[in-house]
Amino acid sequence: MKSYVGDRTIDGVKVTVDGAPLDPGVDVAEFTKNGFEWSYEGPEPRQLALALLLDHLGDKDRAKASVEPFMAAVVANFGNEWEMTSADIDQALAALSGKAVA
Repeated sequence: MKSYVGDRTIDGVKVTVDGAPLDPGVDVAEFTKNGFEWSYEGPEPRQLALALLLDHLGDKDRAKASVEPFMAAVVANFGNEWEMTSADIDQALAALSGKAVA
């Protein structure tokens, strides 16, 4: 199970997956040139949502289709520091699609 971590540091924001920098996914879609951000709705949180979904799902089309609702429901509500697992992302996506979560 993967672990995703975001932190605001003195050097700016840092987002990792299992300790390595998270790929921003700009080869799929570039919403901003300003990197990742969270705690609001906008282009930087949208880029983070896309990156998280691309890494987790491994499916460009599914990731792009889920960016807006995932950004609004999840990324826009992150605190200064946050952590999610693969299971957390699955649970959020299931909730957004209206499917029951076991």
